[in-house]
Amino acid sequence: MLKSKTFLKKTRAGGVMKVVREHYLRDDIGCGAPGCTACGRAHEGPALEPQPLDPASSLWPGPHYLLPDTNVLLHQIDVLEDPAIRNVIVLQTVLQEVRNRSAPIYKRIRDVTNNQEKHFYTFTNEHHRETYVEQEQGENANDRNDRAIRVAAKWYNEHFKKMSAENQLQVIFITNDKKNKEKAVEEGIPAFTCEEYIKSLTANPELIDRLACLSEEGNEIESGKVIFSEHLPLSKLQQGIKSGSYLQGTFRASRENYLEATVWIHGDTEENKEIILQGLKHLNRAVHEDIVAVELLPKSQWVAPSSVVLQDEGQNEDDVEKEEERERMLKTVVSEKMLKPTGRVVGIIKRNWRPYCGMLSKSDIKESRRHLFTPADKRIPRIRIETRQASTLEGRRIIVAIDGWPRNSRYPNGHFVKNLGDVGEKETETEVLLLEHDVPHQPFSQAVLSFLPKMPWSITDQDMKNREDLRHLCVCSVDPPGCTDIDDALHCRELTNGNLEVGVHIADVSHFIRPGNALDQESARRGTTVYLCEKRIDMVPELLSSNLCSLRCNVDRLAFSCIWEMNHNAEILKTRFTKSVINSKASLTYAEAQMRIDSATMNDDITTSLRGLNKLAKILKKGRIAKGALTLSSPEVRFHMDSETHDPIDLQTKELRETNSMVEEFMLLANISVAKKIHEEFSEHALLRKHPAPPPSNYEILVKAAKSKNLEIKTDTAKALADSLDKAESPVFPYLNTLLRILATRCMMQAVYFCSGMDNDFHHYGLASPIYTHFTSPIRRYADIIVHRLLAVAIGADCTYPELTDKHKLADICKNLNFRHKMAQYAQRASVAFHTQLFFKSKGIVSEEAYILFVRKNAIVVLIPKYGLEGTVFFEEKDKPKPQLVYDDETPSLKIEGTMFHVFDKVKVKIMLDSSNLQHQKIRMALVEPQIPGISVPADTSNDLNEPGKKKRKLEK
Repeated sequence: MLKSKTFLKKTRAGGVMKVVREHYLRDDIGCGAPGCTACGRAHEGPALEPQPLDPASSLWPGPHYLLPDTNVLLHQIDVLEDPAIRNVIVLQTVLQEVRNRSAPIYKRIRDVTNNQEKHFYTFTNEHHRETYVEQEQGENANDRNDRAIRVAAKWYNEHFKKMSAENQLQVIFITNDKKNKEKAVEEGIPAFTCEEYIKSLTANPELIDRLACLSEEGNEIESGKVIFSEHLPLSKLQQGIKSGSYLQGTFRASRENYLEATVWIHGDTEENKEIILQGLKHLNRAVHEDIVAVELLPKSQWVAPSSVVLQDEGQNEDDVEKEEERERMLKTVVSEKMLKPTGRVVGIIKRNWRPYCGMLSKSDIKESRRHLFTPADKRIPRIRIETRQASTLEGRRIIVAIDGWPRNSRYPNGHFVKNLGDVGEKETETEVLLLEHDVPHQPFSQAVLSFLPKMPWSITDQDMKNREDLRHLCVCSVDPPGCTDIDDALHCRELTNGNLEVGVHIADVSHFIRPGNALDQESARRGTTVYLCEKRIDMVPELLSSNLCSLRCNVDRLAFSCIWEMNHNAEILKTRFTKSVINSKASLTYAEAQMRIDSATMNDDITTSLRGLNKLAKILKKGRIAKGALTLSSPEVRFHMDSETHDPIDLQTKELRETNSMVEEFMLLANISVAKKIHEEFSEHALLRKHPAPPPSNYEILVKAAKSKNLEIKTDTAKALADSLDKAESPVFPYLNTLLRILATRCMMQAVYFCSGMDNDFHHYGLASPIYTHFTSPIRRYADIIVHRLLAVAIGADCTYPELTDKHKLADICKNLNFRHKMAQYAQRASVAFHTQLFFKSKGIVSEEAYILFVRKNAIVVLIPKYGLEGTVFFEEKDKPKPQLVYDDETPSLKIEGTMFHVFDKVKVKIMLDSSNLQHQKIRMALVEPQIPGISVPADTSNDLNEPGKKKRKLEK
């Protein structure tokens, strides 16, 4: 049966166009119940159970299926995901509304419906002849959808009556909409609110904790006192933004001070780019990363960023007078030029809440069900939740979701989602850091895995089309020990004309991952492989990352090759790109490759190839450095793990060999060659990588620090910086140069991916290259897959597709990749920090030599070369007399009780693990030398530094 929908649409030119859509109605859509004779086998895929043996409901003891409306799916997804809830009918009407309103929840619902054990069935009610409803005159879309859901629920119950009289199955309608529920009951449909139904499942009381608490601002809790001003409705906010009376921006909370935040204003205006907010009332219930509308305050009320560190530790959750007193503390007297544009939040344009990890702060009131939850991220406010399991959740890491923030509540309301495990346990803490850095780490879904090649896999004649056979070449790979995802391999051989042929062969991942399929979408979403201290979160499934794409030795593998003809001075005479088949002759570690190069007795083909590559790499590096490429330093650490417990037993800084540099040089050369090629072919939509030059103010700290050691650092160009760093040597202090390079790294900007058609500054500052991209690691970076696809089209080895030549789509991909790369970096640092804590937990207290990196007003930041560890030594402690501190920002230096500290001074510090705060355990450092009475501590263990340990033991009881 055919229906047609007609609607009018405004065109860009201002005209009106009539659009007619055909809508097919069918009789053969199954109801999803396996024993149904009326439908036969019309439904396919996951289906309902014939006899739902779900938890018995005291409201409806008989066998039943659930049919939720849109709002239940949107707000109670945590309940629906629970294993106890099964046999749910998800209507097409509901699914479409969810899809339009929340992409993350839509994805979660799709995952649940694909899970066979949950027995969720998607019923296409909009195309079923008996359940399709047309919008009536005067009826809005929302009311029409509510009616469509009720019609489907009624149809189901009548349909089941026909099935069999004695086996009376029922469909229960779940809605939180009061009017909709009343209408359903009038029409004879069993209907309950989500809360009523969940509370009736007496065998599963834990489900009640997962209910989202939906008290809107209208029906606030009786406790009366309004703390915050009302949020303006969206229409007023948009009006205000248009007229310029309000500004739209992203709310960024402060880690140091819970009463302060900044809003980054959207748009290109240079003035008022960043607005400061101070005080609870001005923050007005905004949460980190929300999109907000702010009103600028008059200049007389502008403030300066406070230098006070304030953590929200109040136990009495509604003590607002105390907050006001703390807010007065922030108002320090400062000069006029320090004042920044200041504002207040007038409304929320878009909430960007996510599930938060943290710990429960159990209420002191006995038998209380209301408790405060403290998130691990210090930028997120504490959340009030109701739970019956407080005593079991104490000392555990849990996940909580925010439901709302009424005007009369000091904290937002939320609900318990999941218990992750005991605090401090390796698995739990790894899960927390992955969740907190938004690293997608769920196992790959069946939909994704279905696009993998079938095993056993071999190269076919079809695969050989547009491909060169390079299996005869002496190719080898050089990687860190234990590497299984080998992206790249190299070869070097002498040609008959006396020149050298050098090849970089990269895994041909884009051959296996085809544009637009589920595998491609998942790889694009993940963006990068994340390497933690003892775990790897792959971007692509293991079959590809460690097997079919990994260029292991003695197996045929598909590759994308970049081959140069060079003379012996490493000057490129010819460059060509080709898809290829290679067979690597050796998989070496950096140490093994170095040993071959240095060996006097080895002269086989692999070793000769490596020596040729090493010789050319040295020339290439010299040339790069001459152009102004920077050689910076960052203390990278390696943990040696215990093979049984997997705990860190030793901590060392990584040793870099010549072979590390050799591989790096050819990877850089391949990336630059490919960047030029794809930009030649696709000037508007090449995916490139740039590294902006830092603003001069970034270098102040480096220049001042060098000056304090009578050295001059020039920063006008990258070349000037590189040359002055090379000259900044001290014969009496050899480590000084490394310290300067570490400090220079801190001054740098972040390198980012961008689309060539959306930007005109391509320069890569750190590499001193006018153009650059990423081509050499497609197993672990999605950017390289896009670059492979562009290059394949450029050389005629593969066909294009619409998204590849759409610069706006490419810009969106770049935005996600930049975010994922940044988060991966932070997650890796958090993993190193956690393993460092584990190391010092077992090692106990140690004293080590350190160098000062920064001096602050009341502390010094030091680096311990032996462990590559950075930490802060504070000189002002709670409940202790304050020492006399004189801070000089110009030198920079800090004078403590007459002893002077400059950047790069050598000190001795004591390192220990401070477990006084279970949630935020940290490495604590105290000064041992130089000795300052009342400040420095003896090198042996002292009692007061073990105080935190005592407190922890008490907690563990």
